[in-house]
Amino acid sequence: MATSPEHQQQLTNMDAVRRDIRQALKGEASSWLKPLSAADKVNQVEHTLTHRCMCVDEALRQLWRALSMPESWCLVAVGGYGRGELFPFSDVDVLVLIDQEPEAELVEKLEQFCGSGWDIGLEIGHSVRTLDQCLEEAGKDITVQTALVESRLITGSKKNFSELQLRFDESLDKKQFFRKKTLELQQRHAKYQETPYSLEPNCKESPGGLRDLHVILWVARAAKLGKSWSEMARNGLITPFEAAKLRKYERTLKQIRYQLHVTTGRREDRLVFDVQTQLAESLGYKATPAKRSSEQLMQTYYLAAKSVMQLNAILLQNIELSIFGSSSQPVHIDDEFQAIDSFLDIRDDDVFARNPSAMLRAFIVMQQNPSLKGMSARTLRQLWHNRVRINSSFRKNPVNKALFIEFFKQPRGIVHELRRMNETSVLSRYLPAFRKIVGQMQHDLFHVYTVDQHILTVVRNLRRFTMAEHAHEYPFCSQLMANFDEHWLLYIAALFHDVAKGRGGDHSELGEVDARRFCKEHGFDQESTDLVAFLVRHHLTMSNTAQKKDLSDIEVIQEFAELVKTPRNLTALYLLTVADIRGTSPKVWNAWKGKLLEDLYRITLKQLGGQAPNRREMLDEQKGEAKRILRLYALSDDVQDKLWENLEVSYFLRQDPSEIAWHTRHLFWRVNAEQPVVKARLSPIGEGLEVLVYTKDEMDLFARICGYFDSKNLSILDSKIHTTKHGYALDSFLIQHDSGDEFYRETISLIEAELQDVLTRKPPLPAPVFGRMSRQSKHFPVRPRIDLKPDEKGNQYLLSISATDRTGLLYSIAKVLAQYKVNIQTAKIMTLGERAEDSFLVYGPSLSSQKLQIQLEADLLELLSI
Repeated sequence: MATSPEHQQQLTNMDAVRRDIRQALKGEASSWLKPLSAADKVNQVEHTLTHRCMCVDEALRQLWRALSMPESWCLVAVGGYGRGELFPFSDVDVLVLIDQEPEAELVEKLEQFCGSGWDIGLEIGHSVRTLDQCLEEAGKDITVQTALVESRLITGSKKNFSELQLRFDESLDKKQFFRKKTLELQQRHAKYQETPYSLEPNCKESPGGLRDLHVILWVARAAKLGKSWSEMARNGLITPFEAAKLRKYERTLKQIRYQLHVTTGRREDRLVFDVQTQLAESLGYKATPAKRSSEQLMQTYYLAAKSVMQLNAILLQNIELSIFGSSSQPVHIDDEFQAIDSFLDIRDDDVFARNPSAMLRAFIVMQQNPSLKGMSARTLRQLWHNRVRINSSFRKNPVNKALFIEFFKQPRGIVHELRRMNETSVLSRYLPAFRKIVGQMQHDLFHVYTVDQHILTVVRNLRRFTMAEHAHEYPFCSQLMANFDEHWLLYIAALFHDVAKGRGGDHSELGEVDARRFCKEHGFDQESTDLVAFLVRHHLTMSNTAQKKDLSDIEVIQEFAELVKTPRNLTALYLLTVADIRGTSPKVWNAWKGKLLEDLYRITLKQLGGQAPNRREMLDEQKGEAKRILRLYALSDDVQDKLWENLEVSYFLRQDPSEIAWHTRHLFWRVNAEQPVVKARLSPIGEGLEVLVYTKDEMDLFARICGYFDSKNLSILDSKIHTTKHGYALDSFLIQHDSGDEFYRETISLIEAELQDVLTRKPPLPAPVFGRMSRQSKHFPVRPRIDLKPDEKGNQYLLSISATDRTGLLYSIAKVLAQYKVNIQTAKIMTLGERAEDSFLVYGPSLSSQKLQIQLEADLLELLSI
């Protein structure tokens, strides 16, 4: 259809208008796309967000006028734009309020207006509704209701906008609105695991983020209790001090979100690993020997988010009370506390000021009254304001010392109330050392919690060992805990085991000093003090011994037994070690680590009980049990002789009797097999596959086997390498795949056939193919470390390697060792999250040359640094 000259002129004019507006916005954009710096004023971010809103307001007004929109219509800002906060890459959400369904000509204008918004560089999110449609949609959709709560007129009919506000206010059920918004908040918190302490928190949506502050503003505004923090303070919902704190934390979160947008050049609200360091440095954080700049930034964020959650709880309770009222009568608990609506309440506002010890006792009252579902807003508020009374004098008071220890002796509620004690900052005030690690992130690739949250998780794990309902998880630990008196000493040790993280130096040694001081100040006897200090000092020792050393070596067991000294120390260390590993990350613990630790515990317990290991007795015991198992398969008593006479003593000491029997069943009739033998079975420990390889030994055999497992995305958890007296390799591997048991059952036969084929054909070793590194390991890599030194007997060398784990790593190491003609006697593969800690007992002629040793270490370091 032909376009009239008048219409063509209008289109030309609109092109000019859009061009001018786009240029004007582009000219202003530098002000809201400029990164903040440490020198900027604290409220600079708010000025910038407001300035962008004003610029966008003016741009939309010009478009509105240029299109000669009807006078009865109005353009309304909603969402964050309605609040007057427009982050650099946030959507511009608007409502076009019309008086009636538009005719075709006006529909075209609407389309032009919305399209022009995108043409001038704005990401417009729009809705077009009549007043009645707005109210109808608001009645059905809480999102529409929320948008209208913070709506703002940009241009158009003030009369119609005022009528919308009036009728919306009349139709809004503030009680229902409160319920729905708090339910939304609970669902959102559940989505983020109820914690602000995730590795990559969303500064808008995570608990303690900006959205929590928005919820308070929405429900307060809907209930006519205030549109700002200062108004809420005037209306008695919060104190002026709390309002000032909220403004401070809100500004911190806004600053981080703004900087995220301008740093990434997109709408990004997650503090992802990729930008944490860059973001921290742009905001003035400087790395120190003890803390990365990113760790300092994250600690600032976590402290702000934690405080927002505290104040959020107080405000929401107060708003709920203002909206719904309370008809409940206080239920007397004691002279200082009462219960109202199942919340612990103080009997008057001056309880904590009059008796500061009541701050600690409040948590014990919570433990002793399981019907209480939380603390009242008044109690939380007074804890917040009076926590400064927890000072040096408070900590020296014998009453408070006794209360703090009594807390850990309670039969229930320890973990729940310890978390609440941390959330309300009472714990960090009472333990100054703990204050330093609140919100302290650990970029070690296996801890997924901040230090304080990890510590509380370890306490939780120890508590679970005492509970019948959790006995099925770790039956052996539950059994040991049932026979261990004074559980509370373990909780104290857990509280201090990582408390010195981030100070520089050995945190175990520094933590032991703090723990001894605490025990002395709190009147512990010498035996209890020594136990707690021992656990803190050596909380990593049992894990390292079990996973890095040869448990068949009598000297290793004797050395560990001399360290722990008593069965009580051993049991306590074992329980703490299991709880600690399980508290680092869900991915770190596995059945194999559990077996290693339990084996070390049982062997050491025998040593401490006077049953010193004797190589001859152990050898006879292992062989005898293996023969007993073989008889169950109707095999003769001498069936194993030909195979066993070719095996070294070390083989029998390092393998379980069930493994010896399994190997023998498959090898007794082919001791001199010409073709490689590969057998696999589901691991008896309940996770992974055991793979047996028996073939003529050769230099690159270990590398070839690792290469095959790598190609199938199979992780090696453990390997035992043996060479028979007649030159055969008898190697066993424990391997794991992410897919679990179903994968193993389906692929056992395939692995046997394929690996046998690879070992038969002996193709050239392919170049290593490194898998993709995670974002965390890419931005916070483990510093590669190589340690090569002779063992105590001087016959072999111990090679220890620490590096960022990734697919292809073990194969690459094995390939380099094969190139230097270095044989592997044993391999201990330890993976902690995304950190590899591998130990190898190696031998070979090249190791006798210092020059070749240095060259080998250099090649390995170069490999690990990729």
